[in-house]
Amino acid sequence: MLAFLSVTVTAFIALFPGSELGLECASVFAIFTAMAWNMTFAFYYSLVSQPRDLDEASRIMRLTKWQRFWKIDVPSGMIPLVWNGMMSFGGAWFFLAASESISVLNQQYALPGIGSYAAAAAAKGDLGGIGIATAVMVTMVIGVNVLFWRPMTTWAERFRVEGSQTAEKPRSLVLDVLRRSVVPGLLGRALHPLGRLLDTGTRPFGLAEHPLESPVLRRRAGDAAFAVAVGGVVLYGGWQSFTGIRGTVGLGEFGHAFELGAATFGRVLALLAVATAVWVPIGVWIGMNPRITRYAQPVVQVLASFPANFLFPFAIAAFLALGIPLSWGSMLLMALGAQWYILFNVIAGASAIPGDLREAMDDLGVRGRLRWRRLIVPAVFPYYVTGGITAAGGAWNASIVAEVVDYGHQHLTGYGLGAYIAQATRVGDHPRILVGVIVMIVYVVTLNRLLWRRLYRIAQTRYAL
Repeated sequence: MLAFLSVTVTAFIALFPGSELGLECASVFAIFTAMAWNMTFAFYYSLVSQPRDLDEASRIMRLTKWQRFWKIDVPSGMIPLVWNGMMSFGGAWFFLAASESISVLNQQYALPGIGSYAAAAAAKGDLGGIGIATAVMVTMVIGVNVLFWRPMTTWAERFRVEGSQTAEKPRSLVLDVLRRSVVPGLLGRALHPLGRLLDTGTRPFGLAEHPLESPVLRRRAGDAAFAVAVGGVVLYGGWQSFTGIRGTVGLGEFGHAFELGAATFGRVLALLAVATAVWVPIGVWIGMNPRITRYAQPVVQVLASFPANFLFPFAIAAFLALGIPLSWGSMLLMALGAQWYILFNVIAGASAIPGDLREAMDDLGVRGRLRWRRLIVPAVFPYYVTGGITAAGGAWNASIVAEVVDYGHQHLTGYGLGAYIAQATRVGDHPRILVGVIVMIVYVVTLNRLLWRRLYRIAQTRYAL
């Protein structure tokens, strides 16, 4: 995320010369790159793991593609989409300070906002100012949770696929007020003609008469065409990058960058292992107990949405007092921003387990390890894969702000690829920024190919309903 700011800030400033709108656009773009992909992965998996009976129902009813999307695809993916939307919102808060207080090309840009306020307080070593920013942020997070996310998660329960009703459903005072209001009915009647117009206007696009799983030959042909098109662009960009790097910092810089990347890669793997061991059991416990969810969700939402880099000054003070180098302490700072992806997805997966399956397990007396093997792990595993891959991506992003931390007159730098990219971005060293981004892409793609892609295939073939 931060590596792109050196390009996007310059581009948006040139697009809006003499206006603060360019910086605002760059900030919004940075926040978008931090939050969009989590929701994309969640919805993608809800499509590929959609129950077959829903797929068949859409074709039997001869729905149009537009109708299928809104009546089948979106409702079947609503629960994971809402929970990952909360997590993406938290990811946006995490990068707030970095996106509102931008240091690129040896220039400092600041936008009005709580993120830049906290960054300025941290630069001065003003713990009082950081405390005020923390209090304001907690207030905003709780307010957004009460007024928006809590009603959304309660409303999303209507899309749960199960044969029996749960004993206790989540409640939301705001949603209860909206349901008793005449406003939703008025909006529904006002928008009904628009909905019918869209249904009619989208019929020329055809019916959803084919299964979601396309034929193998057709899929391979499409993959080949896409690979050729993208490969041409990548080869051209790769050649331009190769000549540019060779003529400036030299190709030997890749060796140094890969060495730094190995250190950050190790931190990412350690973070994933610890987060899995800690948060999977807790997420299952929260998600399978509606009463616990009612009280735990606001707490989890505050913890996940609170920008962890607001706490960096306090963590740095503790590291200095205890003599912990940032190379080790950055693992904790990265975890503060990335571990919640796993927790939120596991909660969503556990809460989406059909009540009739739980009741069947209770009636059969299935408990302990057998219950985990036969019910919980198969049900939660697809959601965990989504949470794991987004947590890994979040950890890579967080490394850029966690391996280089400023607090007052203290400037701490860890050993890793994140620090390499952050320092190159700060001085506007484009060749090294490019080297760092390429190396990070190599590590991320390698992990996806060797681990996450295989886990996605297992989740799709063995644990799909």
